[in-house]
Amino acid sequence: MKKITFIALCCILCFLSHAENGYRLWLRYDKIDDPSLLSNYRKQTTDILVTGNSTTVDAIRSELEAGLTGLLDTKVNFITALAKNATVIAGTPNSSQTLSNYGLQNATSLGREGYSILTKNIQGKNCILIIGNTDVAVLYGTFHFLRLIQTHASLQNLSITSVPKLACRMLDHWDNLDRTVERGYAGFSLWNWHQLPDIIEQRYIDYARANASVGINGTVLTNVNANAQILTPEYITKVAALANVFRKYGIKVYLTARFSAPVEIGGLKTADPLDEQVKKWWAAKADEIYAAIPDFGGFLVKANSEGQPGPQNYGRNHVDGANMLADVVAKHQGIIMWRAFVYSSDTPEDRFKQAYTEFKPLDGQFRDNVLIQVKNGPLDFQPREPFHPLFGAMPNTQVMPEFQLTQEYLGFATHLVYLAPLFKECLASETYVANAKTTVSGIIEQTSPKKKITGMAGVANIGNDVDWCGHPFGQANWYTFGKLAWNPEANTADMATDWIKMTFTNNPAAVNSMKQMMLGSREAMVNYMTPLGLHHIMGYGHHYGPAPWYDKAPRADWNPVYFHKADTLGIGFDRTVKGTNALAQYPTPIQQKFEDLNTCPENLLLWFHHVPWNHKMHDGRSFWDELCLKYYEGVDSVRRMQKTWQTMKGQIDKERFAHVEMLLAVQEKEAVWWRNACLLYFQTFSKMPIPRGLEQPNHNLEYYKALKFSHVPGNG
Repeated sequence: MKKITFIALCCILCFLSHAENGYRLWLRYDKIDDPSLLSNYRKQTTDILVTGNSTTVDAIRSELEAGLTGLLDTKVNFITALAKNATVIAGTPNSSQTLSNYGLQNATSLGREGYSILTKNIQGKNCILIIGNTDVAVLYGTFHFLRLIQTHASLQNLSITSVPKLACRMLDHWDNLDRTVERGYAGFSLWNWHQLPDIIEQRYIDYARANASVGINGTVLTNVNANAQILTPEYITKVAALANVFRKYGIKVYLTARFSAPVEIGGLKTADPLDEQVKKWWAAKADEIYAAIPDFGGFLVKANSEGQPGPQNYGRNHVDGANMLADVVAKHQGIIMWRAFVYSSDTPEDRFKQAYTEFKPLDGQFRDNVLIQVKNGPLDFQPREPFHPLFGAMPNTQVMPEFQLTQEYLGFATHLVYLAPLFKECLASETYVANAKTTVSGIIEQTSPKKKITGMAGVANIGNDVDWCGHPFGQANWYTFGKLAWNPEANTADMATDWIKMTFTNNPAAVNSMKQMMLGSREAMVNYMTPLGLHHIMGYGHHYGPAPWYDKAPRADWNPVYFHKADTLGIGFDRTVKGTNALAQYPTPIQQKFEDLNTCPENLLLWFHHVPWNHKMHDGRSFWDELCLKYYEGVDSVRRMQKTWQTMKGQIDKERFAHVEMLLAVQEKEAVWWRNACLLYFQTFSKMPIPRGLEQPNHNLEYYKALKFSHVPGNG
C-alpha cells in the first residue's frame, strides 16, 4: 500500500465530504434535486455494461459509479454481459459485438479520440451506447454522458458525435523544481518532486480526471525557462511515476528541454545542434526517457529568448535546433514544440515584429514533427492584442497557438475574468490569407503533407490551492480552454452555461445572472486596465497593478513608457508605414484597414497609432474623453458584477459565495486604482480635465507612484 501525505489525505477527505471549497471543480456529482428528472434518469440508467479490459476501462467504471451514484442517489448496477435490461453500454466495437452490430457505421471518421453517444433499440428496449474506437475515446464519451445529467439535459433519442479538431491539446505548466510557479497565482506547484516517485497524491489523479473530462491530452510538467536537472535519471524516474497516473486518462507527459543541457549535465563542451557529439547525447537522452516512459510526448523548447540558450548561441538558426531534437524523438513518435516567443538581448526596433522576422523566412524547413508554438498576439499575453501575424504566414509549417490561462496581465487570481472571449477573439480573427477570409482557427486546424500535427497550448493557472485556481471562476478558464482545444468553434456562452451548471447550480435565473457576469468580465477588465489598445503598462517585474510612468528598466522595451509613448501631442505606438511598419507583416486587407486612423478598430487603436488627444472618435467624443469614459465604464462594470453576485446569496453555497464576494471587493478596489493612476498620469500630457459628472480620484498621482510592493506572487 502506497504512503499518503497529510495534504493528500486532507484533499481526499475534502473530496469525499463534498466540502464546497472548490476542490471538485466541475465534476460535482451531487444528487439532482428535481424529483421528476431524478426518476427519469434512474429509469434510463438502471443497468450499465462497460466492455473491455484496461486501466482506462477501470477509470470509466469508476467515473460512472461516482457520477451516477452521486447524481442519482442510487447504487450502480454493473452487468457483465448483454441482457434484456441493459440500458447503458460503453465500449469499443472491438470489445463488444453488440456495439459493433448496433453502434458505428462511421468508425473511421471518429479516429482514435472521437466518440458517439447514441440511443439504439436493442432487444426491444432503448439503450444508450457510448462508443469510440479506443478506450480513451470511450472515456471522453463517458464524461460527456455524465455532463448531460449534470446539466439536466434530455437522455431521449441521443445522437451525439464529437471528434477533436486538434490532435495535441495541452497544458503548459510554468512550474519550477523548487515548486514555485512562474506567473502562477494559485499556490505552489502540484508536483511534489521531493516525495515522488514513492508518494502518489490524490491530486494527481483528480488533475488527470479533470483534464480528461474536457479532452486535454497532454501536460508539459516544467517551466519553459527550463532546468536541465529534469532530464537527469533521478527526475526521469519521478516523471515516469506521474506518467503512470496520467496514462489511463489519455494524457501524455512532456518536458521542457534546456538547450544547453549537453553542457550542464552531459559534460560536453558545446551544445551546437550540428555537432555530432551533441546529436548523440540528445539521442541517448531521448532513448533513456522513452525506456522509462514509452508514451512520452516530446519536448517544449524556449530558445534564444529572455536569456535562454539556443542554437543562435552557436551561429545556427531555429531550424537547426528544432530539427536536431525532432530527429532524436521521431523514431519514438515524439514531437517538438518550438516556441516563437523570441526577442534579442538587444532592444529591437519593435519587439512586435521579431517573431515574424525570424520565423517567416524558415517556412517549410522544419521537420514534420515540429510545431511552432505562437502566442495568440505578437507581444506578450496582453489583455487585448491583435492576432499574431505568423498565423497564416507559414503555410508549409504547422503552428499551434499558445494562450495564457494564468492571469499574469489580467489582475492575477483575484480578478474574475472569463477568458473564453479573449481566446475566441483570436481564433475567430480573419487573417485574409491569400486574400481569402480564413480564420486563425481554420489555419491551425489544417493539415497537409508538411503539416501533419495540429495543436493548442494553454499556460496553466493551476496550483496547490484547495480550489486549484485561486479564484472559483478561474476554473472556467481551465474548462473552456480544454473545450476550445477540442473544438475551436465552440460557443463561448454555451461553455459558460455548462460550466456554471456543473460547478454551481442549475437554477435558470442564477445561471443566467452568472453567465452575464462572465461574458462581460473580460471587456470590463480591458476597460479598467488597458482600453483602446493600451498595452504593457503594468508594474515592472511583478506585473502587479498600473505603472504607466515606469522608465527605469534595464532595457527600453521593458518600460511601459516605451509602449504608450504619451506626450503632449497624443498617445500610442505608431506601427504604420510612418512608424515601425509592423503592419506590413499582415495581409493587405488588414494593412489597409488598420493603417488609417479612422478605419482602424478603436479597441486596437493604440497598438498601431499615436493618437492625438483631441482626435474625434466614432461616437463624436474626443479621444481623451473616450479614454476617460472607458476607464470609468470598467469600474462601473465591476460594481455591477458585485450587485449581481449579491443576488446569488442563498442560491449557492455559503462558502463559495463569501469567497467570490471578497474577491470582487478586491477587484473593485484595484479597478479604481488602475483607473485613477492611469488617468492622472496621462492627464499630465493631455492637460485636459476628467469629464464632469464622474467621480474624481481620491488620491493624487504622487500617491499612486509611491506605492511599493514586495513578495508579489507569481515571480517564481
